[in-house]
Amino acid sequence: MSTLALKVLIVEDEQPAAEKLERYLKKYSADINVLGIAGSVKEATQWLDENQSTIDLIFMDIQLTDGLSFQIFQEVKVEKPVIFVTAYNEFALDAFKVNSIDYLLKPVTFTDLSASLKKLESLSSQLRWNDSKSEKIVSTFTENPARVYKNRFMVKLGDHIRSLTTDQISLFFADGRDVYLVTDQLRKFIIDYTLESLEEVLDPKQFYRVNRSYIISIHAIQDVVIYSSSRLKITPHFKWEGEVIVSREKVNEFKEWFDGVH
Repeated sequence: MSTLALKVLIVEDEQPAAEKLERYLKKYSADINVLGIAGSVKEATQWLDENQSTIDLIFMDIQLTDGLSFQIFQEVKVEKPVIFVTAYNEFALDAFKVNSIDYLLKPVTFTDLSASLKKLESLSSQLRWNDSKSEKIVSTFTENPARVYKNRFMVKLGDHIRSLTTDQISLFFADGRDVYLVTDQLRKFIIDYTLESLEEVLDPKQFYRVNRSYIISIHAIQDVVIYSSSRLKITPHFKWEGEVIVSREKVNEFKEWFDGVH
């Protein structure tokens, strides 16, 4: 275990992701302390405005509940190094225009985090870096921009554990606090994900979140019809009791996705 001593702020709107990151930090070094967790641009801006001098490092998700975290840099002068943690690699160049020293793609592993912190340890004791090092970090990510999406899910079947490929999955849906995976054979399994976390790990070319309750595979769609109030209704290629409705605000984006634009 490293003896790296740091005081950290985590900017993350998903509590499970923030808690996981904090566990990994403690695993890396018992001398790392998380002094705060902010879940929005507004909250992070206020926290930094009042407490920035108390921390050494910031871990920052990019897409927060009230906007992109880049807005934080417009509201307050961020003087501490930042490690971005996000599901989207298209923000990498924007990230390195601010105080970023690394850019981790979700789902983050302990190995990913360790590599970032070792990189941090290799920098100067004041947690500063020069232009050549910054450019080298940028090139590391721009040379390997391809995002790797989750292609299998582990499910439980009684006392058995199975692995399902995403090609076998027709949709995901939320029922209360439970999220279900539905296969092309209409088998349902409860999985330990939220729909928000699934959006971050699924290939957006194959899956689309049509509303607050459903994420559907392009391969599961048999028909799409115009529905009331300018919404769309999806008919899966299998018999399904519930209605899969594309919410009004997602109609145009869904059409682009369905047409292969996204």
